[in-house]
Amino acid sequence: MQIEHRKSGDLLIVIPQQHRIDASSTKDFKGKMVDWINEGNQTIVLDLQKVDFIDSSGLGAIVSCYKSLGGQGTLVICNISGTVASLFQLTRMNRVFRIFQSQDEAIAALSK
Repeated sequence: MQIEHRKSGDLLIVIPQQHRIDASSTKDFKGKMVDWINEGNQTIVLDLQKVDFIDSSGLGAIVSCYKSLGGQGTLVICNISGTVASLFQLTRMNRVFRIFQSQDEAIAALSK
């Protein structure tokens, strides 16, 4: 899975480049995310602007990454499409994750 990432101060901004986070890509996605967390990245913005589908294994991988922070960091989500937003609402993950409309909004909220 291709994932673009960059640092903005102490924030790590992660942007998956594929349209799906599903069973075929979760191992790679989770592996990269956990590597970045293990490198000391504790504040992460997951920008899903290009993702239009997440299945249960993809959602599980995102939750697993959140748990990998061990309560010592923050993982927020931004730029979710209608289908992905519906999944987060249906599974009530919108109560677990802070979700922002844009990357700029997420960065501003985390920079306070």
